[in-house]
Amino acid sequence: MDMTQWTKKDYMGAKSTLCTGCGHDSVTSQLINALFKSQIDPFNVVKLSGIGCSSKTPNYFISKAQGFNSIHGRMAPLATGVHLAHKDLRIIGISGDGDTASIGLGSFIHMVRRNIPMVYIVENNGVYGLTKGQLSATADEGTLAKSGEKSFLQTIDLCALAIESGAHFVARSFSGDSKQLSALLSLAFRQSGMAFIDVISPCITFANNEGSTRSYDYMKTQNEQLQELGFIQPKEEIKVDYPEGEVQEITLHDGSIVWLKKNSHKDHDFSSRESALALLNEARGSKHHLTGLFYWDDKAPKSVTSNMTEIPLAQLGDEIRPPKSALDEILNEFA
Repeated sequence: MDMTQWTKKDYMGAKSTLCTGCGHDSVTSQLINALFKSQIDPFNVVKLSGIGCSSKTPNYFISKAQGFNSIHGRMAPLATGVHLAHKDLRIIGISGDGDTASIGLGSFIHMVRRNIPMVYIVENNGVYGLTKGQLSATADEGTLAKSGEKSFLQTIDLCALAIESGAHFVARSFSGDSKQLSALLSLAFRQSGMAFIDVISPCITFANNEGSTRSYDYMKTQNEQLQELGFIQPKEEIKVDYPEGEVQEITLHDGSIVWLKKNSHKDHDFSSRESALALLNEARGSKHHLTGLFYWDDKAPKSVTSNMTEIPLAQLGDEIRPPKSALDEILNEFA
């Protein structure tokens, strides 16, 4: 029996104006799929972004949801404010490598430390697509831009930085791997705190050239999957064929099931920060893009909010308005 309340159409947005073949549109497609499968109330979602090609994405899914396109690098503090004002809303933040790893880096780190409940997605192509393809802070050392510019700086690995800063759910995927990305998003939507996913999303116009480590051709040969992931929704009746080999099965609080089969680095413990960081450092040295679930602590404490009411601030009216007697008392002090 069909248990769904919302149709897939309820999660659709406007038609994309991004370049044909842009990896960001593939991310949008899997976002819609994961939201639909998870049956998240579209009216209870708020979509946030900064500035950049990635920040157009919120316009392309859940037209019924509220959204806010902020200034460059300021999506993280905006999300913090939204959570403080209306803690019951589901926050989905879409950012880019320039928006998060450059001007927004400080805000990003502090948001991770606070464990603000949200799904934070970086659509990472290693370039500034809106301004004709300059290399960003996540560009790998030695990568070649379409203009011929070569990166001579060390890359900022956002997954490693998130783990170092205290994140409790950290993953990386490739926009062209729909199965893996959909499973990671479905799992991220069930986190009580912040879930961070770095998605390598090739820029078809400015970073799909020979010499780029973010091109489609490069990803076809240098994308190494850490594990196979599967996600089974609660009450799902469709039988899932588990892959042969050693499979780890985890049942979540809502009855959904995650299964993981390790492909490479079979000794990796995704509950260990040290193991995750060691993997990322190794991959960086070999110029491989390791994708999958790096770190997950499903028992992480919720975000700490000081002296907040149980009722969201946005729903409080006269309750927080001081009575006339209190105002008179203050004014009388200056009489």
